[in-house]
Amino acid sequence: MKQLIPDNVSKCDNVYDVLKERGLIEQSTDEEAVRKLLQNEKVKFYIGFDPTADCLHVGHFMQIIIIMYMQKFGHTPVVLLGGGTGMVGDPSGRTDMRTLMDVETIDYNCAQFKKLFERFIEFDDEWKYEGNGGVYEPGHQNKEPEPGKAVSVNNGEWIRPLKFIEFVREIGSKFNVNTMLRSEAFKQRMERETGLTFFEFSYMLMQSYDFMVMARDFDVKVEFGGDDQWSNIIGGVDLTRKLLQKEVYGMTFSLLTTSDGKKMGKTQKGALWLDADRCSPYEFFQYWRNVGDADVNKCLRMLTFIPMDEVNRLSALEGAEINKAKEILAFEITKLVHGEEEAQKALDASRAAFSAGGAASADIPTTEMDAADFGGEGKGLISLLSELKLAESNGDARRTIEQGGVSLNGEKATDTRKNITAEDFADGILVIQKGKKKFHKIVLK
Repeated sequence: MKQLIPDNVSKCDNVYDVLKERGLIEQSTDEEAVRKLLQNEKVKFYIGFDPTADCLHVGHFMQIIIIMYMQKFGHTPVVLLGGGTGMVGDPSGRTDMRTLMDVETIDYNCAQFKKLFERFIEFDDEWKYEGNGGVYEPGHQNKEPEPGKAVSVNNGEWIRPLKFIEFVREIGSKFNVNTMLRSEAFKQRMERETGLTFFEFSYMLMQSYDFMVMARDFDVKVEFGGDDQWSNIIGGVDLTRKLLQKEVYGMTFSLLTTSDGKKMGKTQKGALWLDADRCSPYEFFQYWRNVGDADVNKCLRMLTFIPMDEVNRLSALEGAEINKAKEILAFEITKLVHGEEEAQKALDASRAAFSAGGAASADIPTTEMDAADFGGEGKGLISLLSELKLAESNGDARRTIEQGGVSLNGEKATDTRKNITAEDFADGILVIQKGKKKFHKIVLK
């Protein structure tokens, strides 16, 4: 494993109990059977990721946390990339149909996902899945995965070769439409004017087929997913039982939501991405530093490996003291995603800019500016430094930038031609630092 979970993360010796303790488990198809299985055997389990973008976001990070726990306790993760299911798109949780992607985009996104997963998980790259030619031609693994390593497979290998009549005859005949329509995901869409296309309706069959193929061809025994995947997971468990007479299991995990039920991980710029090029470590840090007081316990439990006794102590802090817990939360998550060095830099920048005990006082100079000033091509950094009296002249501003003396929300600014746009703000705030001790905060209005 690339990110080690400390041995003292829990007193439990069964990963099921650890996940339960952290409040991660929502539903299991057979709780007692799954618990015994994970206690008594080392199993292959899978989590599927459809390549709807070319980058992972914090919602995916929840699944990575699960993978890391399971791997620590000796189980083998199968990271399933949706090169096949991504051609349809999961309708779960959607109010309309997903934008269809071409094959080249899907394959590119799958490759980008794999690169990002490799930052967190060690893979056995000699393991391969091969030979699948459709419903009547099972595939196989070339060898057992190396202990302690994950494997990755793309469901395009068995979904893309499918022939329609063969698939609906062998797989579709095992599904009852009345039962499928009772699925919450389908019910919500059927109640809307847009309805549900047959194309999307087939997604449940494909995800169920995934589970059956992997159970048959390399003995995957458990599927994990977010709680919105419950119906799809049950479909796979039932299909595997009907076609293979084999018992497999499913488990869903709590979705990452705030105390008032809203999805976490959304910023003014969109999703909270795990790639530093899409969301800087400082922005990432600040998101968690600013979570609501009521969400601290959940985030510490679900997204860090801090032992539960300490989680409970930190989240019980009140008043201004709760900010210490938020700082630890932000540091720990940023360390996992971006590494300890970047987490420390983000922490130092945050303290300097916003903490009363930092290099800048709590009364950091603040200027409100119209959001329109930073629309389009924005405003030149050099002229902005002069306007805010952070530089004596444009020439002074240019020299300071060239010498690495200017940071924007904790990130060095080295391009003298840079224009400041709305994209540079984090939740409507931009902290400009000149040298070690001079700060100025811009707040959009």
